[in-house]
Amino acid sequence: MLRNIALSAALLLAALQASNAQAQSQPNPAAAEPAAAKAENPLAREPLYADIVRRASALRSQVAAYRAAPDAALPKLDQFKTDLATLSELDMKGHVDLAKRGTDGDLKCILKGISEDLPKKLAEVEQASAPGARAAALEDMFYLLRDNIEVITVPPTVHS
Repeated sequence: MLRNIALSAALLLAALQASNAQAQSQPNPAAAEPAAAKAENPLAREPLYADIVRRASALRSQVAAYRAAPDAALPKLDQFKTDLATLSELDMKGHVDLAKRGTDGDLKCILKGISEDLPKKLAEVEQASAPGARAAALEDMFYLLRDNIEVITVPPTVHS
């Protein structure tokens, strides 16, 4: 009888430990949210950089719409080109601002590179004539705009 009680207690304890381990391995979105909010780069709150993120996000959404029908005429292309040129100028302003501060060498260089790459990617989109070439150029543009957002909003780490 004592053996049965001990065996039952051992099985119950094992089941409780397994249940507790499973509950701890499940991510808690509510707990992760404050950590993600704290992870934002403080630079992203400054007006120039917040404007870059806002504009890059809007252009990325437009590129996503273009990607849905890459071989069709691109609606509002003239406005897109103007907005992209403005973003490129703002990225260069960000580069110059960081250079004046003497801080964040990586971000400074990345913003300069993005500023230089945006017009090149636009030219690739406009000049694409082979089947699939425009889709590939739009994909490159989409990821460049995503990078433009993330390099500002994600704080630098030792591994980045």
